[in-house]
Amino acid sequence: MHEQTETVIDQSEATTIFERSPEQLAKSLDLACQCAKIADELKGSDIVVLDLTKLTPEFDYFVIATGNSRRQLHAIVEEADTLLEKSGSNRISLEGYSGNNWILQDYGDIVLHAFDPENRELYDLERLWADATHVDWQAHLAKSN
Repeated sequence: MHEQTETVIDQSEATTIFERSPEQLAKSLDLACQCAKIADELKGSDIVVLDLTKLTPEFDYFVIATGNSRRQLHAIVEEADTLLEKSGSNRISLEGYSGNNWILQDYGDIVLHAFDPENRELYDLERLWADATHVDWQAHLAKSN
């Protein structure tokens, strides 16, 4: 006869929530707002920064912008990537770059979403994350300078 064994996993050890220091959160906020500014300078529209720090341990901020062409979407994400790379942030993943409707760049603390208008409306991330706080990125940058 074979003995059956049961493995019990302590769930309190299985869940890891990454605590970020106030300095790390401030840096993430500054960089998210700077990404929004890049999107604005490149004529992106409906630019939103969502603060997700109280909703999920996975990431701190979403930056969401709309572009009207593949070239514009690429310009926004490439310039944001340059900024984040220079600041020491490493991109974890890139999705949709070969397409022309939604590009997602994940840096762990910041996730940048660049949409075409139709997919922005279809996925409606602002509705999905309705409990997130909207950051006034322009006011934040104005007081940081």
